[in-house]
Amino acid sequence: MLCYWGAQIREGLGLVQPDQVKHVNCGIRSMCPKTAVQDMSAGRSFVGFVRDGKVSVLRLHSEEDNHDGKLMHLQLKNDRIRLIVCGGDGAVLLAYGGKVLIMDKSTVCRPLRCLDSRQVIQIACGDHHSMALTKDGHVFVWGDNSHGQLGLEKDHPGSPSAQHVKSLSGVPLAQISAGGDHSFGLSLSGVVFGWGKNSAGQLGLGDTTDRHVPTVVKSLNRKKTVSISCGGEHTATLSKGGTVFTFGSGGSGQLGHNSFRDEHHPRVVAELWGSEVSQVTCGRHHTLVSVASSKRIYSFGCWMQGQLGNEEMIKKSVPFPVDLPADCNHTIGKLKSGENHSFVLIVKDPGNESKPNPSRGILTLNDRMIDRWLSGSDPWRVIKKEINQVFSSAASLNGSFLKTSCDEHYQTSEDHCGLDFDLVKTSFAKLTKNERSISEVVKVVQTILLPSLNPNPTGVEALRVYLLLPELLLKLFLEPLPERLQKQQRTEVTEALASKILQLNPDARKVLVTNWSKLPDDWLKGVVKLFKKASANLIGRMAADAMNWDVMTRLLKFVQILQMVYQVCCRANRNVTKSDFIITAINDLLDVLETTNEDVRKYWERFNLTGQTHALMAQQNYYNIVLKNLISFPCIFNLEAKCSYMKNRVWQGSFELTLRRTALVEDSFRQLRNVMQQHLREFWLSVFYTEDMRKTDVNKRDFFLNVFKELCAPESQLFMYNDNQTMSWFPTKLSVEKEKYFLFGILCGLAFNNTSVVHLPFPLALFKKLLNVKPSLDDLIEFSPVLSKSLQYILDYSDDVEKLDTYFTIVWDEMEVELDPAEPGKLVTNYNRTEFVNKYVDYILNKSVEEAFEEFKSGFFKACHGWMVEMFEPEELRGVLVGNEEYDWDILKQNTSYEGSFHAEHPTVISFWKVFEELTPNEKKAFLLFLTGFEKVPILGMSAVKMRVRPLFSFTQDHLPQALTCHALLDLPVYQNKKTLKTKLIEAINHKRGFWEE
Repeated sequence: MLCYWGAQIREGLGLVQPDQVKHVNCGIRSMCPKTAVQDMSAGRSFVGFVRDGKVSVLRLHSEEDNHDGKLMHLQLKNDRIRLIVCGGDGAVLLAYGGKVLIMDKSTVCRPLRCLDSRQVIQIACGDHHSMALTKDGHVFVWGDNSHGQLGLEKDHPGSPSAQHVKSLSGVPLAQISAGGDHSFGLSLSGVVFGWGKNSAGQLGLGDTTDRHVPTVVKSLNRKKTVSISCGGEHTATLSKGGTVFTFGSGGSGQLGHNSFRDEHHPRVVAELWGSEVSQVTCGRHHTLVSVASSKRIYSFGCWMQGQLGNEEMIKKSVPFPVDLPADCNHTIGKLKSGENHSFVLIVKDPGNESKPNPSRGILTLNDRMIDRWLSGSDPWRVIKKEINQVFSSAASLNGSFLKTSCDEHYQTSEDHCGLDFDLVKTSFAKLTKNERSISEVVKVVQTILLPSLNPNPTGVEALRVYLLLPELLLKLFLEPLPERLQKQQRTEVTEALASKILQLNPDARKVLVTNWSKLPDDWLKGVVKLFKKASANLIGRMAADAMNWDVMTRLLKFVQILQMVYQVCCRANRNVTKSDFIITAINDLLDVLETTNEDVRKYWERFNLTGQTHALMAQQNYYNIVLKNLISFPCIFNLEAKCSYMKNRVWQGSFELTLRRTALVEDSFRQLRNVMQQHLREFWLSVFYTEDMRKTDVNKRDFFLNVFKELCAPESQLFMYNDNQTMSWFPTKLSVEKEKYFLFGILCGLAFNNTSVVHLPFPLALFKKLLNVKPSLDDLIEFSPVLSKSLQYILDYSDDVEKLDTYFTIVWDEMEVELDPAEPGKLVTNYNRTEFVNKYVDYILNKSVEEAFEEFKSGFFKACHGWMVEMFEPEELRGVLVGNEEYDWDILKQNTSYEGSFHAEHPTVISFWKVFEELTPNEKKAFLLFLTGFEKVPILGMSAVKMRVRPLFSFTQDHLPQALTCHALLDLPVYQNKKTLKTKLIEAINHKRGFWEE
């Protein structure tokens, strides 16, 4: 049964004879055409019907022609039509198979040739523009663009041919809709996009400014929108569960809000609350809704042509029931409203009510489709076609594997991607087992999908592909190589993905990073593993092959992604460890660089004679540049690699300090004031003492050892100290010139640059601050355990904190301080205790030391490059400068090598180790200082100390053992007995500590 009401129209619509039309109350007519109406639409000039794949149209009244035309049957040759949508002066038809035809105002139909190669699944018409949605998720538009309703760039004049709306590329759309001069798109996860005319707020964006590109209606996010209908200047949306929102022009009451005001934001139609509306449709100035459970239709808005279908001929600003015929007690099928008309198709079969039609949805990938591919039930050409359709379309992939349980995918937002991760994993795991299918998938992804990705996506759903592809590609790295899918191709497709991620605009990349932070740990580890494996492949090539600058460029893409994910893990406190990011193959590159540097040093003259110096220098330059680029992404370096990089730097020369041993601080500060920054950073430090004027590395180690002890001693008045005098910190009130902190910073930077371990008894907070990491209460514990425990006690106190009688007034460094100057004497309560502790810690570690620390920091970074410092974590930076106290003497013995006549079983060597075992712990530490010039073990541990022992030539029994500290080389006389060896060794390690001779 077909019921219709509204403006005057030909009796029976030309579908039945006038006498077969039943007239009921309020101008409603009903009839039963012999051939069932499959689809229908009413516009400004025509009403169209689809019956059995054929189309007939009825011309409506117009100002020029004051009578209805006859029902005309369109000549469509062999095309069978599925849908019709009438617009301002014509209509758009959609045939089975996806062909689009245009009917002009003279009812002549022609195919829309520019969409011949596309399978269209939905169409929509406004007054002067039209839209089409294809099976692979692309939106095409044509017509007028005076208000931006085509969604193209602002100055686009409009087009008679279909144009691709590129800004919607990748968005998995469920529906398109067009109004007078505005347009809407609805995604599978309920995200609503609007564009075009907005004079009455019909886009729901909170203003009346037209939009020329699709814009997310944020106030409808997470509202589970399942349907949209556009009127002349108003819009209605339907949510799952039946809630209706309306917005835009309300002058005729068409919004249903019991007012005639415009609404610029979506607003619930309160009168329909709880009715579980199943359909909503907008006419020019009126709105219809149907409630399936009660088989009722409600209308509101303009009544002037009787389009509301109820008795009172007045504008209705709230929903009123339509007076349907008494015998109309069957299921409401399709509900349609046009310019000034309303139509409803009544069906007897309860299963035929209007429901989402699978043929109107975009193609998506699912587990059943993959099972069908793997089963071989379809011919390969069919499978191949489907693979190409799905994997060439970002929209298709972005609409796949949605987490539909509990409607979770409707919660899609910047921090919720809506994917069912478990389903993706199992589906991709199955897919990669089939060599033929996965080879085709990779080819399509590499040649079609990735090149098509939009760097400026609209909406968060368009970014799902960047979460899906890493999981798919990772499976390729983990599975045995298919014959047609070699390692190079896997790396190439991964590189293409990395390129697309890096090309994303900043806003889109920020959303992707947020999505990463919400991924399950195993999924996030998969992203890391993918780009790590691809990186390792390229690094392996660089270490083994000749110089290749292209490989370096490609590698940098992978490590940029790894650094992005690493920062996510650090911020989000994820269970992805730092070791997960480390690429050990980098150590091979460093080994190559070390070998090259050694060749330059040792064999320069030989290479010069053979004309190979240019090639050697080019190779050295290549690996230096590669590693300097890579070090910008320190997460991929292990500590050994970082230290090796510093050790193998190529210096531009050396600069000298000439010092008196009795005036180390005075002389060094005087000279460092005038040293250029480039010399501090790029030149190796050499130290001369006026007493002997020999330039040796032992002098430099001696200098750093003694100058830092002098500066960190209480007599320097540079620092304050904790209660047990074991740790230093910057004072609140300076007792010395501010410049001294700057010069002290230069010394620390020089020590770092020259890989020297120094006496720097500061808490970890210092090294955090150098790396712009905010110190916390945990860092205060190291400097002042008692105070820290007191603050933690306040935080943990289970009773009323006010009973502790604590105030925001504190005393630090003999100064009284108000932590909240706006409220002196403020009492600490349960509500502000966290604020109190945070401000206390911030004052001690930040505010109170700002003047001295900033001077120190400026000096520190004058002497060394920031990027070199930033490759270390705070704990690592402290270890590089200060060393560690893990004195594993067994490892020292194991790693010792012997030269000359010495070997492990030599009597003198055996005696030496027996004597060493008898030394006290302090004497053993003194030996380490004697051997290396450092009091503490290097950050890499005792294994980094490679002691070499050789016989001292031209010796007597009175000679002391000697050490070359820069090489950890011990020259040991061949003593006649163990007793003499012990006496001489102890004398050597205690002799003029810090003033050895080479």
